[in-house]
Amino acid sequence: MIYGIGIDIEEISRVAEVNASQRQFIDKLLTAKEKAVYESLQETRAAAFLAGRWSVKEAYSKALGTGIGKTVGFQDIEVLDDAAGKPVFTTHPFDGKAFVSISHTGQMVAAQVVLERG
Repeated sequence: MIYGIGIDIEEISRVAEVNASQRQFIDKLLTAKEKAVYESLQETRAAAFLAGRWSVKEAYSKALGTGIGKTVGFQDIEVLDDAAGKPVFTTHPFDGKAFVSISHTGQMVAAQVVLERG
């Protein structure tokens, strides 16, 4: 049974601007494993990756119904690519299944999360 669905869309340039203006942004947003992936990417792909992880975590918190804050934080959610390149949740606080899809153009990134229980 579907527990919740969340969607988020972000401008890649806006997330890059936030990153440039806030020294601790990456450490706040990305887990250690996500940060290692981010640091291995070239500039354009790194910006899209960062915006994608922001969008996924926002979409997840919407599906959960809590928003980012007291109940769930950015570090509570981790998304890495599997061997085929598909993004999957490796860490999340929901006690059921979590599914994610990320899509982007040169300017925008969108993420959708579905939480399932039972």
